[in-house]
Amino acid sequence: MLGLFQKKPVDFFSAEEKAVVTTAIQLAEQRTSGEIRVYIENNCPAAEPLERASAIFQELKMNETLARNGVLVYVAMKDKKLAVYGDAGIHEKVGDAFWQEAVSKIVLHFNKQNYSEGIAGIVHGIGEALATHFPYVAKDDTNELPDEIVFGK
Repeated sequence: MLGLFQKKPVDFFSAEEKAVVTTAIQLAEQRTSGEIRVYIENNCPAAEPLERASAIFQELKMNETLARNGVLVYVAMKDKKLAVYGDAGIHEKVGDAFWQEAVSKIVLHFNKQNYSEGIAGIVHGIGEALATHFPYVAKDDTNELPDEIVFGK
């Protein structure tokens, strides 16, 4: 019975906060051919959030971008777990240190319960890296993946 009264992940964010995150994704993608997605759920069913992020990355078909430059920001709200998962194309350009620094920055916001600001900030940083290594070329670029936040269970 208790499960019926738990917050859904979508309820952690107001309409304005959702708009902040979606706008951050859209602005970041205006400067790059890369793709950024945000996935939020209550609990992380995997032992490690990076393992869960990898599975969701595949489910969302983010591994099918032309340049292999998709990046997923994964957050399990109740478990307080997060991960940033980048495809092979962007990972080979930025390396592990970039992802670790990105997670450290978002944790600072999350510790203050500034969830949408933290996610928007990390999206901006990811967008900068993507723009550096995969700049936007108007004649070649298409938005390969939706920009909206994906809410799981």
